[in-house]
Amino acid sequence: MTEAIAPALSTEALWGKSKKYISRALLAKARGDLGEYQLWASLSLELLGKSALAKIHPCLVADPQSYISMFAAAGKNVGTDIKTIIAKTLFERLTHVSIRFDKKTQEFCTNMSLKRNAELHSGEAPFEATEASSWEGRYWHTIDIILQSMDSAIETWLGADNSRAPKELLEEYTHALVEAAKIRVETAAEAFKELSKKERDEAHARAKRMSQWDVRAAFRDRWATIWDETCPACKSRAFIAGITIYEEIADEDDPDTGEETVDVTLGAEEFHCPSCELHLNSRDEIEAAELDVERTVTEMRQREYEPDYGND
Repeated sequence: MTEAIAPALSTEALWGKSKKYISRALLAKARGDLGEYQLWASLSLELLGKSALAKIHPCLVADPQSYISMFAAAGKNVGTDIKTIIAKTLFERLTHVSIRFDKKTQEFCTNMSLKRNAELHSGEAPFEATEASSWEGRYWHTIDIILQSMDSAIETWLGADNSRAPKELLEEYTHALVEAAKIRVETAAEAFKELSKKERDEAHARAKRMSQWDVRAAFRDRWATIWDETCPACKSRAFIAGITIYEEIADEDDPDTGEETVDVTLGAEEFHCPSCELHLNSRDEIEAAELDVERTVTEMRQREYEPDYGND
Protein backbone atom coordinates (compact mmCIF):
# COMPACT_ATOMS: atom_id res chain seq x y z
CA MET A 1 0.00 0.00 0.00
CA THR A 2 1.34 3.42 -0.98
CA GLU A 3 1.80 5.84 1.92
CA ALA A 4 2.14 9.62 1.99
CA ILE A 5 5.46 10.90 0.65
CA ALA A 6 7.83 11.74 3.51
CA PRO A 7 8.49 15.49 4.02
CA ALA A 8 12.16 15.00 3.12
CA LEU A 9 11.09 14.18 -0.45
CA SER A 10 7.82 16.10 -0.67
CA THR A 11 7.67 18.90 -3.24
CA GLU A 12 5.29 20.84 -0.97
CA ALA A 13 7.51 20.53 2.10
CA LEU A 14 10.64 21.47 0.15
CA TRP A 15 8.81 24.42 -1.41
CA GLY A 16 7.63 25.65 1.98
CA LYS A 17 11.10 25.37 3.51
CA SER A 18 12.68 27.21 0.57
CA LYS A 19 10.19 30.06 1.11
CA LYS A 20 11.05 30.18 4.82
CA TYR A 21 14.79 30.34 4.08
CA ILE A 22 14.50 33.09 1.46
CA SER A 23 12.51 35.10 4.00
CA ARG A 24 15.37 34.69 6.47
CA ALA A 25 17.80 35.71 3.73
CA LEU A 26 15.93 38.93 2.99
CA LEU A 27 15.67 39.76 6.68
CA ALA A 28 19.45 39.35 6.96
CA LYS A 29 19.93 41.62 3.95
CA ALA A 30 17.66 44.24 5.48
CA ARG A 31 19.79 44.43 8.63
CA GLY A 32 23.02 44.57 6.60
CA ASP A 33 24.31 41.06 7.31
CA LEU A 34 25.32 40.19 3.73
CA GLY A 35 27.18 36.99 4.70
CA GLU A 36 24.10 35.52 6.35
CA TYR A 37 22.00 36.81 3.45
CA GLN A 38 23.97 34.72 0.97
CA LEU A 39 24.05 31.70 3.29
CA TRP A 40 20.26 31.52 3.64
CA ALA A 41 19.84 32.33 -0.07
CA SER A 42 22.09 29.41 -1.05
CA LEU A 43 20.12 27.03 1.17
CA SER A 44 16.85 28.30 -0.25
CA LEU A 45 18.10 27.78 -3.82
CA GLU A 46 18.98 24.15 -3.16
CA LEU A 47 15.63 23.44 -1.52
CA LEU A 48 13.73 25.07 -4.36
CA GLY A 49 15.68 23.02 -6.91
CA LYS A 50 14.84 19.82 -5.03
CA SER A 51 11.20 20.86 -4.89
CA ALA A 52 11.23 21.21 -8.69
CA LEU A 53 12.63 17.70 -9.12
CA ALA A 54 10.30 16.21 -6.51
CA LYS A 55 7.36 17.73 -8.35
CA ILE A 56 8.28 15.52 -11.32
CA HIS A 57 8.83 12.52 -9.04
CA PRO A 58 10.25 12.10 -5.49
CA CYS A 59 12.75 9.50 -6.73
CA LEU A 60 14.68 12.32 -8.45
CA VAL A 61 15.72 13.75 -5.08
CA ALA A 62 16.14 10.49 -3.14
CA ASP A 63 19.71 9.32 -2.51
CA PRO A 64 20.08 6.26 -4.80
CA GLN A 65 22.65 4.75 -2.38
CA SER A 66 20.04 4.59 0.40
CA TYR A 67 17.39 1.89 0.13
CA ILE A 68 15.34 3.62 2.84
CA SER A 69 15.27 6.78 0.70
CA MET A 70 14.33 4.86 -2.46
CA PHE A 71 11.46 3.13 -0.67
CA ALA A 72 10.28 6.49 0.68
CA ALA A 73 10.31 7.92 -2.84
CA ALA A 74 8.04 5.06 -3.90
CA GLY A 75 5.64 5.91 -1.09
CA LYS A 76 6.71 3.17 1.28
CA ASN A 77 8.29 4.20 4.58
CA VAL A 78 10.67 1.53 5.95
CA GLY A 79 12.84 3.81 8.08
CA THR A 80 13.41 7.38 9.17
CA ASP A 81 16.95 7.91 7.83
CA ILE A 82 15.86 9.43 4.52
CA LYS A 83 18.65 11.11 2.53
CA THR A 84 18.49 13.35 -0.54
CA ILE A 85 20.92 13.83 -3.42
CA ILE A 86 23.95 16.08 -3.05
CA ALA A 87 23.96 19.60 -4.53
CA LYS A 88 26.21 18.65 -7.46
CA THR A 89 23.77 15.95 -8.57
CA LEU A 90 20.83 18.28 -8.07
CA PHE A 91 22.22 20.94 -10.37
CA GLU A 92 23.20 18.36 -12.99
CA ARG A 93 19.63 17.06 -13.05
CA LEU A 94 18.10 20.54 -13.31
CA THR A 95 19.81 20.95 -16.71
CA HIS A 96 17.33 18.33 -17.96
CA VAL A 97 14.32 20.11 -16.46
CA SER A 98 14.71 23.47 -18.23
CA ILE A 99 16.64 24.35 -21.38
CA ARG A 100 17.40 27.70 -19.73
CA PHE A 101 19.29 25.95 -16.92
CA ASP A 102 22.54 25.98 -18.91
CA LYS A 103 26.14 25.16 -18.01
CA LYS A 104 26.84 28.68 -16.79
CA THR A 105 23.86 28.51 -14.45
CA GLN A 106 24.90 25.05 -13.27
CA GLU A 107 28.44 26.27 -12.54
CA PHE A 108 27.10 29.26 -10.61
CA CYS A 109 24.91 27.01 -8.44
CA THR A 110 27.68 24.48 -7.82
CA ASN A 111 30.11 27.24 -6.85
CA MET A 112 27.55 28.72 -4.47
CA SER A 113 27.01 25.33 -2.82
CA LEU A 114 30.78 24.82 -2.41
CA LYS A 115 31.05 28.20 -0.69
CA ARG A 116 28.07 27.28 1.46
CA ASN A 117 29.79 24.05 2.54
CA ALA A 118 32.97 25.93 3.37
CA GLU A 119 30.92 28.44 5.39
CA LEU A 120 29.18 25.71 7.37
CA HIS A 121 31.86 23.04 7.72
CA SER A 122 35.16 24.90 8.01
CA GLY A 123 36.80 27.93 9.56
CA GLU A 124 36.49 29.84 6.28
CA ALA A 125 33.95 32.63 5.80
CA PRO A 126 33.67 32.94 1.99
CA PHE A 127 30.30 34.72 2.09
CA GLU A 128 31.54 37.50 4.35
CA ALA A 129 33.95 38.85 1.74
CA THR A 130 31.47 38.74 -1.16
CA GLU A 131 29.55 41.78 -2.34
CA ALA A 132 25.86 41.13 -3.06
CA SER A 133 26.18 42.81 -6.46
CA SER A 134 28.58 40.06 -7.59
CA TRP A 135 26.03 37.24 -7.25
CA GLU A 136 22.49 38.59 -6.83
CA GLY A 137 21.71 38.99 -10.52
CA ARG A 138 22.71 35.47 -11.45
CA TYR A 139 20.97 34.13 -8.32
CA TRP A 140 17.59 35.66 -9.15
CA HIS A 141 17.99 34.60 -12.77
CA THR A 142 18.45 31.01 -11.57
CA ILE A 143 15.50 31.22 -9.20
CA ASP A 144 13.38 32.54 -12.08
CA ILE A 145 14.38 29.57 -14.27
CA ILE A 146 13.48 27.01 -11.61
CA LEU A 147 10.17 28.67 -10.79
CA GLN A 148 9.16 28.85 -14.46
CA SER A 149 9.86 25.11 -14.77
CA MET A 150 7.35 24.67 -11.93
CA ASP A 151 4.78 26.97 -13.60
CA SER A 152 5.29 29.51 -10.85
CA ALA A 153 6.94 32.94 -10.50
CA ILE A 154 9.16 34.98 -8.18
CA GLU A 155 6.13 37.02 -7.14
CA THR A 156 4.32 33.93 -5.84
CA TRP A 157 7.38 32.40 -4.22
CA LEU A 158 8.22 35.55 -2.28
CA GLY A 159 4.59 36.15 -1.37
CA ALA A 160 4.56 39.52 -3.12
CA ASP A 161 1.31 38.58 -4.88
CA ASN A 162 -0.43 38.95 -1.52
CA SER A 163 -2.21 42.31 -1.40
CA ARG A 164 -1.07 42.69 2.22
CA ALA A 165 2.60 42.05 1.44
CA PRO A 166 4.82 44.64 3.16
CA LYS A 167 6.40 47.39 1.12
CA GLU A 168 9.90 45.98 1.69
CA LEU A 169 8.88 42.61 0.24
CA LEU A 170 7.35 44.22 -2.83
CA GLU A 171 10.56 46.18 -3.33
CA GLU A 172 12.60 42.97 -3.11
CA TYR A 173 10.30 41.36 -5.65
CA THR A 174 10.86 44.22 -8.11
CA HIS A 175 14.61 44.08 -7.47
CA ALA A 176 14.68 40.32 -8.06
CA LEU A 177 12.71 40.67 -11.26
CA VAL A 178 14.99 43.39 -12.60
CA GLU A 179 18.20 41.53 -11.75
CA ALA A 180 16.90 38.32 -13.35
CA ALA A 181 15.92 40.21 -16.52
CA LYS A 182 19.39 41.75 -16.86
CA ILE A 183 21.03 38.33 -16.73
CA ARG A 184 18.45 36.96 -19.17
CA VAL A 185 19.49 39.61 -21.71
CA GLU A 186 23.16 38.88 -21.08
CA THR A 187 22.63 35.13 -21.50
CA ALA A 188 20.69 35.58 -24.75
CA ALA A 189 23.44 37.85 -26.12
CA GLU A 190 26.17 35.32 -25.30
CA ALA A 191 24.23 32.44 -26.87
CA PHE A 192 23.60 34.45 -30.05
CA LYS A 193 27.30 35.33 -30.37
CA GLU A 194 28.17 31.64 -30.30
CA LEU A 195 26.23 31.10 -33.53
CA SER A 196 28.10 31.30 -36.82
CA LYS A 197 27.93 34.54 -38.79
CA LYS A 198 25.76 32.80 -41.37
CA GLU A 199 23.28 31.67 -38.70
CA ARG A 200 23.17 35.15 -37.17
CA ASP A 201 22.61 36.80 -40.55
CA GLU A 202 19.85 34.33 -41.43
CA ALA A 203 18.11 34.93 -38.11
CA HIS A 204 18.21 38.71 -38.66
CA ALA A 205 16.88 38.29 -42.20
CA ARG A 206 13.98 36.11 -41.02
CA ALA A 207 13.05 38.67 -38.38
CA LYS A 208 13.01 41.47 -40.96
CA ARG A 209 10.56 39.50 -43.12
CA MET A 210 8.15 38.73 -40.28
CA SER A 211 4.91 40.60 -39.86
CA GLN A 212 3.45 41.45 -36.50
CA TRP A 213 0.81 38.80 -37.14
CA ASP A 214 3.57 36.19 -37.55
CA VAL A 215 4.76 36.70 -33.97
CA ARG A 216 1.41 36.90 -32.19
CA ALA A 217 1.55 33.24 -31.20
CA ALA A 218 4.89 33.80 -29.45
CA PHE A 219 3.32 36.10 -26.88
CA ARG A 220 1.82 34.81 -23.66
CA ASP A 221 -1.43 36.76 -24.06
CA ARG A 222 -3.43 38.32 -26.86
CA TRP A 223 -2.43 41.96 -26.56
CA ALA A 224 -4.24 44.86 -28.15
CA THR A 225 -1.26 46.05 -30.16
CA ILE A 226 2.26 45.03 -31.24
CA TRP A 227 5.10 47.25 -32.38
CA ASP A 228 8.70 46.88 -33.55
CA GLU A 229 11.73 47.24 -31.28
CA THR A 230 15.46 46.49 -31.49
CA CYS A 231 16.52 43.52 -29.38
CA PRO A 232 18.93 44.55 -26.59
CA ALA A 233 20.68 41.17 -26.79
CA CYS A 234 21.24 40.51 -30.52
CA LYS A 235 20.26 43.84 -32.16
CA SER A 236 17.73 42.09 -34.36
CA ARG A 237 14.26 43.31 -35.22
CA ALA A 238 12.06 42.29 -32.30
CA PHE A 239 8.56 42.97 -31.05
CA ILE A 240 6.80 44.45 -28.04
CA ALA A 241 3.15 43.79 -27.26
CA GLY A 242 1.05 45.92 -25.00
CA ILE A 243 -2.06 47.89 -24.25
CA THR A 244 -3.45 51.34 -24.91
CA ILE A 245 -2.94 53.47 -21.80
CA TYR A 246 -4.74 56.61 -22.94
CA GLU A 247 -5.66 58.68 -25.97
CA GLU A 248 -5.67 62.43 -26.54
CA ILE A 249 -6.98 64.48 -29.44
CA ALA A 250 -4.04 66.37 -30.96
CA ASP A 251 -5.96 68.34 -33.60
CA GLU A 252 -9.63 69.05 -33.99
CA ASP A 253 -11.45 67.36 -36.83
CA ASP A 254 -11.12 68.61 -40.37
CA PRO A 255 -14.58 69.88 -41.43
CA ASP A 256 -13.97 68.69 -45.01
CA THR A 257 -12.99 65.12 -44.19
CA GLY A 258 -14.42 64.67 -40.68
CA GLU A 259 -11.06 63.27 -39.54
CA GLU A 260 -9.25 64.08 -36.30
CA THR A 261 -5.66 63.50 -35.15
CA VAL A 262 -5.29 61.36 -32.02
CA ASP A 263 -2.14 60.74 -29.98
CA VAL A 264 -2.27 57.20 -28.58
CA THR A 265 0.04 56.21 -25.71
CA LEU A 266 0.86 52.51 -25.58
CA GLY A 267 2.22 50.60 -22.59
CA ALA A 268 4.62 47.67 -23.04
CA GLU A 269 3.62 44.38 -21.40
CA GLU A 270 5.68 41.69 -23.13
CA PHE A 271 8.80 41.49 -25.35
CA HIS A 272 9.85 38.78 -27.80
CA CYS A 273 12.83 38.47 -30.12
CA PRO A 274 12.46 35.79 -32.82
CA SER A 275 16.22 35.80 -33.52
CA CYS A 276 17.70 35.02 -30.10
CA GLU A 277 14.43 33.97 -28.39
CA LEU A 278 14.80 36.55 -25.64
CA HIS A 279 11.47 36.84 -23.83
CA LEU A 280 10.59 39.47 -21.23
CA ASN A 281 7.28 38.98 -19.48
CA SER A 282 6.48 42.27 -17.76
CA ARG A 283 6.90 46.02 -17.92
CA ASP A 284 9.50 45.87 -15.13
CA GLU A 285 11.59 43.34 -17.05
CA ILE A 286 11.33 45.35 -20.28
CA GLU A 287 12.43 48.50 -18.48
CA ALA A 288 15.33 46.59 -16.86
CA ALA A 289 16.51 45.74 -20.38
CA GLU A 290 16.67 49.52 -21.02
CA LEU A 291 13.81 49.49 -23.49
CA ASP A 292 11.07 52.12 -23.57
CA VAL A 293 7.95 50.92 -21.79
CA GLU A 294 5.77 53.64 -23.34
CA ARG A 295 5.28 54.58 -26.98
CA THR A 296 3.17 57.32 -28.50
CA VAL A 297 1.75 56.96 -32.00
CA THR A 298 -0.38 59.39 -33.97
CA GLU A 299 -3.49 58.17 -35.74
CA MET A 300 -5.95 59.81 -38.11
CA ARG A 301 -9.51 58.77 -37.33
CA GLN A 302 -12.95 59.49 -38.62
CA ARG A 303 -14.72 61.59 -36.02
CA GLU A 304 -17.59 59.80 -34.32
CA TYR A 305 -20.51 62.04 -33.49
CA GLU A 306 -23.03 61.41 -30.75
CA PRO A 307 -26.52 60.73 -32.13
CA ASP A 308 -29.07 63.50 -31.73
CA TYR A 309 -31.99 62.71 -29.46
CA GLY A 310 -35.36 64.38 -29.29
CA ASN A 311 -35.07 66.20 -32.62
CA ASP A 312 -37.41 63.94 -34.59
